[in-house]
This record gives sequence, C-alpha cells and structure tokens, in this order.
Amino acid sequence: MRRALVVAIGIVALGELSGGVAYQRAASGAEQWREIAWPFPRDGWPAGKAFRSGDGIEVYVRPKIGFCNCDTGVADDDEVDRVADLDLISERFVPLQAGRVVRIAEMPGRIRPYELRMSDGARHTAVGIAVSHRCDLMVAVATGKGDAADVQRAALDFLGSAKMSNWMTAAMQGR
Repeated sequence: MRRALVVAIGIVALGELSGGVAYQRAASGAEQWREIAWPFPRDGWPAGKAFRSGDGIEVYVRPKIGFCNCDTGVADDDEVDRVADLDLISERFVPLQAGRVVRIAEMPGRIRPYELRMSDGARHTAVGIAVSHRCDLMVAVATGKGDAADVQRAALDFLGSAKMSNWMTAAMQGR
C-alpha cells in the first residue's frame, strides 16, 4: 500500500513538473519577442516595426499601401522576391525552394524561404512574406542563423499572435 502511494505521488509530481515546463514554453513563445529600432535607411515606404526573439531571430514588418495588384493580390513567388524587403538586409539572396500560400491576420499571400549571403561572407536564413488586403501589401522578412523551417515557424507564430495581427490590421487601415 505504501509503495503504491509513493508511486502515485511520483507520477503526479512528474506530471505537474512536465505540465509546468510545457506551460512556461508556451507562454514564453509570445513573450520572448521584444521590439527593436527599425535598422534600415529611409526609402519610399514608411519605416515598419522590427522585433528580435530570445533565439536571435529578427522580424521586420511594414505595410506598403497601394503597392499590390488589386485583382490578384500576391500571385506568385516572383512577387515575394520583389516586395518582401530582403534586399534591405542583403542584395544577395537565393530562394531555397518554391513558396507556399499563407494567411496572416486574415490576409492571403505567400511565404518563401531564402539563403542570404551577407557582406562579410556569412550566410543567414531568411523567410520573405507578402500578404495583401485589397490593393495594399503587408510585407515581412524574418532572419536567423538556424534552419529555414525553424525561422519560418517562429515568424508565423509571432506574426499570427493577437498583438501583431491587431497591429497589422490597423496599419493596413491607416491607423
């Protein structure tokens, strides 16, 4: 009887511990991002928002009002290559594979992974994202040193958060 009680207590304690760790990881996912200064020089578009995760992934996101095909939205990977602001980080970027359809903040578009060749010779992973609402674009680029799938997953989780979805929706409406 005593042995059964000790085993039961051990199982409950292990369950509580693993549940607590899982909760902390889930909670820290959204909280590990902090806003940083927009690092790029002024161009024809307003500065956007820039964020860095605790894992060293950076996400740059901004609206480009009036810069989308009103009929087709973001139609193909060539458009993602042109509009996703990858060239602000490095003019030497190479797609790793075909992009895919994505939906962020109720806006349809495309996402595509890239390899960036930095001026110092280093290579980074990047993910370009372009989504549209009517004739307007919301573009984002995420960079990191990890695997493209990890950078993509982190960026999509962050951009899909309530806080970012609300900001993107407001920015697209000029607020």
